[in-house]
Amino acid sequence: EPSAAGRVKKFVHEINYCIIRQEPKNGGKHMCGIVGYIGDEQAAPILLNGLSKLEYRGYDSAGIAVYNGTEIKMDKVTGRLQRLKDLTKEGSTLPGTVGIGHTRWATNGSPSDTNAHPHFNKDRSIIVVHNGIIENYSKLKQRLIGKGYEFVSETDTEVLAHLLDYYYKRSHNPLEALTRVMQKVEGSYALGILFNDYPGQVFSARKDSPLIVGHSESGNFIASDVPAIL
Repeated sequence: EPSAAGRVKKFVHEINYCIIRQEPKNGGKHMCGIVGYIGDEQAAPILLNGLSKLEYRGYDSAGIAVYNGTEIKMDKVTGRLQRLKDLTKEGSTLPGTVGIGHTRWATNGSPSDTNAHPHFNKDRSIIVVHNGIIENYSKLKQRLIGKGYEFVSETDTEVLAHLLDYYYKRSHNPLEALTRVMQKVEGSYALGILFNDYPGQVFSARKDSPLIVGHSESGNFIASDVPAIL
């Protein structure tokens, strides 16, 4: 098992799709929010704190997912972030040092617990948070349904989770699967992804949606904007 420092170095290597900060074209309103963390401290409180600093972006639901040493566990709710804090007892019910979080502003699919992020593949071994809009999600969804995939939400983000699953099962390589997905989707996105098979890593990618990468003595971060990691 790699050390915490080793996991942090691996994280920095694996997020080479990320770039530093691009201003959102609509001034930052109703853009959703992403936070990701990997390091030495408990992730859930850090994710909740980061999401609270992104509330200005507008949202109607919130959720976090954390790897607990065995599997990825998540909680998500409709409404204010405080409901998620209360549900998770300020993050204490989701132990672990690797996680991702999201505040959603509904675009595809109405505000609901089911449509809230994070989204996942069938066995919940791949977990995704997403800002942006996948313009060809309907066509991709129909193709996946034709291959036997079942959907539980109305969102374009769930398409990403199942598409990642499809390519990961063929390559068993997260970066290759992510690359193939990026080649297939049309639109804008910033992604935070956990693979249960790679518990010491957070994967991320972006196109036309803002995403930053941060580093501290206790770990590394991804976020939609700088305040989330200060």
